[in-house]
Amino acid sequence: MSIQRLTIIGVGLIGGSLARALKAADYCVEVVGCGRNVDSLRRGVELGVIDRFETDIPSAVSGADMVVLAAPVGSLEALFAQVVPHLDEGAVLTDVGSTKGSVVAAAQAACGQVPNRFVPGHPIAGSERSGVEAADASLYRNRRVILTPLVHTAADAIDKVEAMWAAAGAVVESMGVEHHDQVLAATSHLPHLLAYALVDALAELDDKAEVFRYAAGGFRDFTRIASSDPRMWHDICLHNREALLGVLKHFAHHLDALAAAVERGDGATVLETFARAKRARDGFCEQLGEGPQSTE
Repeated sequence: MSIQRLTIIGVGLIGGSLARALKAADYCVEVVGCGRNVDSLRRGVELGVIDRFETDIPSAVSGADMVVLAAPVGSLEALFAQVVPHLDEGAVLTDVGSTKGSVVAAAQAACGQVPNRFVPGHPIAGSERSGVEAADASLYRNRRVILTPLVHTAADAIDKVEAMWAAAGAVVESMGVEHHDQVLAATSHLPHLLAYALVDALAELDDKAEVFRYAAGGFRDFTRIASSDPRMWHDICLHNREALLGVLKHFAHHLDALAAAVERGDGATVLETFARAKRARDGFCEQLGEGPQSTE
């Protein structure tokens, strides 16, 4: 199973990396890029990420047997309305959005019903870098991709999307739409929100220059994701706000309890919190086959 013509709408880090991976695997004959930034699309051709480009969506999707929406989740309703009417019969449509409930709702709003050849997807991979220059053929190697097909999604469409991601080196799993959004709110969306908030708060301090000058590895590791695309994460947070608010309130409750323990000098509670967290993270690392790491 391979792809004759792959159209990627939004040739940045995520879409570009998929294109590079599939080209490296010799899995598709032609990759067509589509977007509004002509300079970026031209650069994609120069770098060999895509074979050619179109700025007109109907022209871009015509003749494609696989179309990937790699644009911000806030733009997908408009894209569904433009893309779906021009898909060839039998073409498969998928996306890479970090939220799935909002994407399914966008497809419903734009098309009246979610197309049965649309397979919602989310690669659990990324980088603080962005743009077509950041495209990396190895980005998805041994990384998870979650598909959230609906009950009426065509089985052969699911198979084709699974095979595409497997060819890119990913490990493909499936789960329900709501469950996906709850899990990713806790494991991805909340950490990004916290990283942005921490850097923003410290940047307001009077001695911020020294704060950042003497920041050690732990600070750099934790805040690395605050260098991610702000517009993309703005969209993600707002489009998964219910699940994100739930886990944020849970975290705030624990943070308040820890702050109160520090305030009253309750070393036992502080130590037990830290020890419990270490056990949980060490166990997580063991499951992944990674050794636990610590840093100052």
